[in-house]
Amino acid sequence: MKNLIFAFVCILGFSTVNAQTEIMGVVTDDSGIPVAGANIIIKGTTAGTISDFDGNYSLSSDLIGSQTIRVTYIGYGAVEKQANLSGGTVQVNIVMMESGEQLDEILLTATSTTRSQKESPLSITSLGAKQLAKANTSSQADILISVPGITAEGGGGEVASNVFVRGLPSGGQYQYTPLQIDGMPVLSTFGLNSSAHDVYFRNDIGIKNLEFVRGGSSILYGVGSVAGIINYNSITGGVDQKTTIRTEVATNSRYKADFVTSGPLGGEDSNTFYALSGFYRYDDGPIKTGLPTEGFQLRGNLKQVTKNGSITFSGQYIDDKVQFFLPYPLEGGSRDRPTGNDGNTIYTLQTAAAANISYLTPDGVYESPIEEGVATKGGFFLTQFKHNFSDNLKMDAKLRYSKYAHQFNLFLDGSGVSGANVVETQAEYLAARGLTGGDFTYLNGQPLAADALLFENRILDRSRPLSETMADIKLTRTAGDHTITVGTFISRSTAGDFNVITNYLGEYNNRPDLVELSGYSINGVTNRGTAYTNRNISSNKIALFLTDEIKLDRWNLDFGVRYERASGTIENEGSTSYLVDNTGIANLDNVTWGNGSWTRGHVSADDFAVALAGLYKVSDALSAYGNFSRGYFFPELRGTKFDGFGNPSSYDTEKIVQGELGVKYGKNNFSGTGALYAINLNDRRVVNFINAPGGGFIEDVDTQDTKTFGFEGTYNWRFVQDFSLNGSLTVQSHEITKSTSNPEFEGNKISRQPNFINAIGVDYDNATFDAGVNYNYTGKKYTNDSNSIELDAIGITNLNLGYTFKTGEDGGTVRLGAQVYNLLNSEGITEGSPRLNNTQTEEAFFVGRPILPTRVFLNATFNF
Repeated sequence: MKNLIFAFVCILGFSTVNAQTEIMGVVTDDSGIPVAGANIIIKGTTAGTISDFDGNYSLSSDLIGSQTIRVTYIGYGAVEKQANLSGGTVQVNIVMMESGEQLDEILLTATSTTRSQKESPLSITSLGAKQLAKANTSSQADILISVPGITAEGGGGEVASNVFVRGLPSGGQYQYTPLQIDGMPVLSTFGLNSSAHDVYFRNDIGIKNLEFVRGGSSILYGVGSVAGIINYNSITGGVDQKTTIRTEVATNSRYKADFVTSGPLGGEDSNTFYALSGFYRYDDGPIKTGLPTEGFQLRGNLKQVTKNGSITFSGQYIDDKVQFFLPYPLEGGSRDRPTGNDGNTIYTLQTAAAANISYLTPDGVYESPIEEGVATKGGFFLTQFKHNFSDNLKMDAKLRYSKYAHQFNLFLDGSGVSGANVVETQAEYLAARGLTGGDFTYLNGQPLAADALLFENRILDRSRPLSETMADIKLTRTAGDHTITVGTFISRSTAGDFNVITNYLGEYNNRPDLVELSGYSINGVTNRGTAYTNRNISSNKIALFLTDEIKLDRWNLDFGVRYERASGTIENEGSTSYLVDNTGIANLDNVTWGNGSWTRGHVSADDFAVALAGLYKVSDALSAYGNFSRGYFFPELRGTKFDGFGNPSSYDTEKIVQGELGVKYGKNNFSGTGALYAINLNDRRVVNFINAPGGGFIEDVDTQDTKTFGFEGTYNWRFVQDFSLNGSLTVQSHEITKSTSNPEFEGNKISRQPNFINAIGVDYDNATFDAGVNYNYTGKKYTNDSNSIELDAIGITNLNLGYTFKTGEDGGTVRLGAQVYNLLNSEGITEGSPRLNNTQTEEAFFVGRPILPTRVFLNATFNF
């Protein structure tokens, strides 16, 4: 490491070190309340810091003479003050005034320097802690749904949100948009298994802000990204002790407690600071299934400020489980939630009655862990070193190790049996399986009503252990108008991907009981070990990047190149049908299970990215910008196919070209942005898991080219004191331009991508009372690439209310709040069945995933 640092230093050169001046102060609003997370920089340099939980800040500089200290924060007007630096200590206190101008906050993501949105030639969305607290009710989709260019689906519950960016085709989740915590990705390699990034992390009130940078330039730094980076920054400690506790109760027996506490370690002159946050929650889930949703998370950081930088240790431990919701059979035609055999509305066909399924296998008795749902236990440890060799030469190095024991157990959306209807009468059930008769009863022996409908489903048990080590090292040199960064990103990941499918029979009711068919099922199980897959996957990545950010009088220019090499080793276990029982029922006596034979293969690929961007400051209020990039995406390792000799079918990078032209305007109480974008994606390797005739899955692979053109805009207008109007708009056109396996799809719309997205909100906040109503609209879209099923537009309305009062002279406050998700109880459909894919049709029952129903949250937040 010392040799590497020395080499970089020799390349970039040293600067003369002058006498250090310590600049310190406190940032408050006009009522004297500390502003945490404000960005403080010495104008014209890369030297900067962030105010702590009590508004305090400090930074060191080798500069001398009169310098401009610039302070910005979301929702407040920028403040500049002069300071004379001559060594020693300088006190600069800042008072900020609220503003509708949202483009002056300083950003840290996808760039070398700290600079405002107005000066960055990229499309950026930033949300502060207050906005995050109001937006987040369960999932990442609740937060991201209002971001322009984003289609966010949260119908699955708290985890595995589907996030699509600017019409890029994917199965959702975070394929093109890595989720980061404090500048390091939660997962550096997508596609080791099918688990989404957000299963490893939950939001808590220890988050300071969110930055979402879109566009091709985001591929240059760190882990790299095709479409953008979602980065959450954590609260760090300051010189004063500060604590926030939030308690919450909600519908479906929800209870949640959040906390964050921070401060110094040691005496008043201590340079060591800490922050600790976390939560515990229990509920019955957004939809009651009878299966538990419970867990906790702890996160913390310890920061030592040194003479020329800082060392920060941070980490997370999570032990949490939630239930995940897939599409289920709805009424055909209307697509309304259906009515069950008992005359009541069906909200879920998931059931605790399946929690006790077990059966014999060659390895002994297998007990399904379906009750655990999406269960994650483990965490990460991150070390970050920041060192200023001088004002003009800086190093930022991060090292992170993570390890998780993770399961993603879920209920599927039907039997998958060839020729069977999704929902069946008893006669249809027998005929589809070639049975001549049998008695249908509940497990207690009570006969099923003759007209009762049946729903045979599958449970998919998936174990996904993961361990990963990654490092990110950057050296930044400022020379005149240039800020040059050279860096590297390295990662090593290993993961398991173990999958078992089991079929069971139930009634067609909300949270159904299991059904027994004499001579065909045992304890409701109709097929034991329907399918089995087991993979071990490892991935290695190394990237080198070089960027130059040029700051001229009116121009900001960015140039960058990146080279990356990725390799992976995949081990696939074979499977065999074993005779393990003697009931005389073939589907139960024979179990498909691993046979211990392994197919091993190795793949590798490399590619480069280049990005060019420029911004012209037309005036202090208006900027025009453009960017162009050529990037790449490594295919998912889990979908790689091998022949009998371990040779891969292919592992070529997917090529992506993006361009954008936009404007940013911000003055007084109004700010807004507008951007035109174009994206071409070539050699996209599309992998769909569709139903196999016996109830398992077939991997359907296609190679596609796509293109998207669009416009996105944002606005924020404080039209009256304490009132503001904000929103975003996305209009886009997209199509499949090439399909290797299905040329008839060429010219079709990309599946799951709408042409129109709109968000609008009205907010009131006078520091005592606050209220907000937000409406998010997603236009029509197709469920599949064949464009055979079109889903109607969706509108979701959310409501926030709050009352804040002081608890005494010490500045403590209490906020009593209420949130309502899906206020009007919209029942739109977010997606069709991925497993039916291009074969789905409109019939008596349509398999789709509705928006989650209305949820009401009441909370109290204590600050002291």
